[in-house]
Amino acid sequence: MTKKTSAGLTRRGLMSAFAASAVAAAPTYSNAAGFLRGAGDVRRIAMRSGRTGEQLDTIYWIEGEYIAEAVREINVHMRDWRTGEAVQMDLRTIDIMAASLNLMETSEPYLLLSGYRSPQTNAMLSTRSSGVARNSLHMRGQAADLRLQSRTPTQMANAALACRAGGVGRYPGSNFVHMDCGPIRSWRG
Repeated sequence: MTKKTSAGLTRRGLMSAFAASAVAAAPTYSNAAGFLRGAGDVRRIAMRSGRTGEQLDTIYWIEGEYIAEAVREINVHMRDWRTGEAVQMDLRTIDIMAASLNLMETSEPYLLLSGYRSPQTNAMLSTRSSGVARNSLHMRGQAADLRLQSRTPTQMANAALACRAGGVGRYPGSNFVHMDCGPIRSWRG
């Protein structure tokens, strides 16, 4: 059901109107941690899946509240594309991704390489690569592997590290960055 405001706008339309202000209010590296603690009135995430071709550009937080419909869309978008299984993504990871994108001052959506991974998918990938952790945070919905054409893995990693909110892995050879909401740490793969 689509709810309308008194002015006749749908909630989705209202959220879209906030999108311009979200970009204009992008935090600087110096206040990245404040953004994650709730200093941002509007949070937006944009990404596309390299595997399914699906695109997502949504405002998922307004004035201290997550928007359930947008969070559901994020969960489906970040599903294990091999099995079709989706889980509740840890919103801390989404916040790190959104804050990092704002810090890089780009409107380019992330290319999502991997979000949630089922245990079966993770086990299969770990037999192919030594870089896949057996107890990966991807299996808990707490990690994402991302790429931007307009930014290097070093630039992406630096933005994520500025958030001081989780793990950041830089993979320059494969041109992607891993972001998660686990313990604060960094590595180069």
